[in-house]
Amino acid sequence: MSTTITSKTIVFIHGLFMNPKSWEPWKKYFEANGYTCYAPAFPFHEGEPGNLRKNIDSKLGMLTFNQVIDNLATFIDKLPEKPILIGHSIGGLAVQKLLGMNKGVAAIAIDPAPPQGIMSFKWSFLRANLPTISPFKGNSVCLPTVKWFHYAFCNTMTMAETMIEYDKFVVPESRNIPRSTTKTDGKIDFKRPHAPLLIIAGEKDHIIPASLNRKNYKAYKDKSSITDFKEFHGRTHYICGQQGWEEVAGYINDWISKLKK
Repeated sequence: MSTTITSKTIVFIHGLFMNPKSWEPWKKYFEANGYTCYAPAFPFHEGEPGNLRKNIDSKLGMLTFNQVIDNLATFIDKLPEKPILIGHSIGGLAVQKLLGMNKGVAAIAIDPAPPQGIMSFKWSFLRANLPTISPFKGNSVCLPTVKWFHYAFCNTMTMAETMIEYDKFVVPESRNIPRSTTKTDGKIDFKRPHAPLLIIAGEKDHIIPASLNRKNYKAYKDKSSITDFKEFHGRTHYICGQQGWEEVAGYINDWISKLKK
């Protein structure tokens, strides 16, 4: 596959418990570097996080990963050029899935949720994920506590700092999005040639441990395709909002720039 790209369009894909608002600083950063940037919302995720927490749509609880992917693919197909995809967490898995559907010229998966068959038995992974995907919760919408958000996302920050980020960005979520990724919705064809892919891990990530991201990276088998991996020291799952996020964005910008030469 060709590894020289010319696209100046980026599509940012948010993760669980987040919406497009979380990408606003990143959009400004990459727009300043000459890109046209979009950050589409998953269904039922559009709006101010505080309002979404106060007015939870019960239909959100039925939303699956495949429905999210269909929604994103429809959005991408209407763009004037095929974009560069940048996603975080479940959005990272989404860019892997979309790359396999030939919807991007390159992709960056930041702390991506694991594809089907990629598993971790680290306690932090189980502790952070089981409350969300628990079968005993049915199709109820999940609104996490600040305590959970602190452990799963902001584990190197103070509780007071976590509360500020929670108030600004956290939204209710469908338990069926992560549940469905453990089945065929989350299947990736690791043998298939693909456009350039960079997987980024945070050393101190509780909910998606760096070791799990490395397993994800190593699962890709096509030697003719570019698949790169980078682990950032001291970063948690909140890597895109954590202090120093500009270093991560700069690394990605440089990685993309090398594909243009």
